[in-house]
Amino acid sequence: MSRLLIVDNEEKFCKVIRASLQLEEIEADYRTSGEDALTYLQEQSVDIVISDLRMDGMDGLQLLEQIRANWPQIEVIIMIAYATQKTAVEALKKGANDYLIKPFEMEELTIRVQRIREQQKLLQENRRLRQKKEAPVFFSKIIGKSKKMREIYRLIKKGSENEATVLIRGESGTGKELVAHAIHETSQRAREPFVTVNCAALPENLLESELFGYEKGAFTGATQRRIGKFEQAAGGSIFLDEIGDMSLATQAKLLRVLQSKEIYRLGGNEKIIVDVRIISATHQDLEAMVEAGTFRNDLYYRLNIFPLTLPPLRERKEDIPDLVHHFVENSAAKGIDRQALVQLMDRDWPGNVRELQNAIERAAIICEDIIQVDDLPRAISSSKPGVQSGEYELPDEGIKLDDFERQLIIQAVAKADGNKTRAAELLGITRRRLYSMMERFGIENQ
Repeated sequence: MSRLLIVDNEEKFCKVIRASLQLEEIEADYRTSGEDALTYLQEQSVDIVISDLRMDGMDGLQLLEQIRANWPQIEVIIMIAYATQKTAVEALKKGANDYLIKPFEMEELTIRVQRIREQQKLLQENRRLRQKKEAPVFFSKIIGKSKKMREIYRLIKKGSENEATVLIRGESGTGKELVAHAIHETSQRAREPFVTVNCAALPENLLESELFGYEKGAFTGATQRRIGKFEQAAGGSIFLDEIGDMSLATQAKLLRVLQSKEIYRLGGNEKIIVDVRIISATHQDLEAMVEAGTFRNDLYYRLNIFPLTLPPLRERKEDIPDLVHHFVENSAAKGIDRQALVQLMDRDWPGNVRELQNAIERAAIICEDIIQVDDLPRAISSSKPGVQSGEYELPDEGIKLDDFERQLIIQAVAKADGNKTRAAELLGITRRRLYSMMERFGIENQ
């Protein structure tokens, strides 16, 4: 459990904050001067310090410098009255994790503290694993120890123990091809070929000839016989990526392969028996496609015998430290700064593991030795929780501020699936203020 220390000259204000945190079952204590706070930190274990900026004697920035020098693991939130951008930036440059402008609502403080606690929990777990010298769980280059990934490993093992067709579902960038490789490499077919076909990368006429091959003279330019991917994969596995992009005509021929284990080359009459295990993958909603008539119902049931759905990275953020360290170790960078890692863990990663890997590879190229926050892609490094990035540039023609705010609120509520607390976090405001702004702009509260 995280322990907090509140530092402010006004004892009454300290007690109000402590009582508010205790309602959320967050243990907290307080001191009324920077000097007393340092004495306390020498005697007690503390995870988060919430300090006022202006105090008699040692002020908040001086206290922050002492904390960074002696207890770098402690996160610090600075409370600022009548803040200017320069004051806030100075606090952040000296190592503050976040800042709050007085007066603020206690709910807003609680949200900031809860976010820091979650980040600390992830970092502590990562340190614990490194101290035990546990290597990340690699399953054919798949990394992760989260509960959801352990379930994926269990399903990979089950899938490798039988010959059923496998359908891998998941968003783009979640690692569907890696899972297909893992199933093949741990199966009895591991010594035989593993052949990949991206159904979305080829037009219909080329996809069919790619899968089944063709005879000499089958079409203009077919000057000799060519065997297709199914024949190339004989005895092994064929991975049909983005199966949802396959045309209905090609789907019908694939169904015949699943039913009879036989193919015909284009332009040929010879029946060819193929012993191939089919593993397919898609990010599309096949059920909706079946309803719409763009994907064959009978093929769907043939492919969906052993379904496996990969979780997006935002649902297994505890795996991000292991993924990051793996990508860093395989780059030119010598390491990554702790605050940069926190920044990476705070992102939802719509592009999933692929986007994270690209971000690390880019940062490794431009960093000096250690990847810092400023080395991360702009979209990541400028999205500090609770801090405005200052990167938005007002267009020459200007904007209607009310319309701009209204659209941001609508997007935040949609992105949070209607969860007002989460939407408020995305906007960096309190839930009460969100409701007030929704009422002001006439946004329906659903």
